[in-house]
Amino acid sequence: MNAEGWLRRKGLQSLLLTWLVWPGMGARLAYAQRMNSGRLQSFEDMVQPIVKGAPLVNQDVSLEAPILADNGSLVPVQIQVASPMSAPDHVTHIYLLSQRNPVTQMAVFHLGPWNGRAEVSTRVRLAGTQQLVALARLSNGEFRYKQMEVVITESACVDAS
Repeated sequence: MNAEGWLRRKGLQSLLLTWLVWPGMGARLAYAQRMNSGRLQSFEDMVQPIVKGAPLVNQDVSLEAPILADNGSLVPVQIQVASPMSAPDHVTHIYLLSQRNPVTQMAVFHLGPWNGRAEVSTRVRLAGTQQLVALARLSNGEFRYKQMEVVITESACVDAS
């Protein structure tokens, strides 16, 4: 076999190997990001990976978003947690969770007593009508939450991007 034939054979082997391995790589990336591919998750499925059995109470959290959004591309969300934000008693994290998006944990905000107020605002992409959960971790290990449904008329994550 000449050098040109050998190079062609090696090139085809590399191409075939890449073609066989690449789908498996995509599956591993999806698993690493905990993608759920649009299936609706229950409240427990969303919060238990974060809470891990810690006390969870539905109080002191305010979650504001439009009840009906024409387009899921830019949905404004505001979260407030009633907390003194002092050194011994403050909010350490605020999680924004999605019931239907490809990645459940849309945002994590790290806070401390230096913030003064436990309040965050952002805009998110939503893949259709779903429940949003605002979850606040307190410095004593407790979790507080608020849940609301947002109706989306045009989904932002049609192609799971």
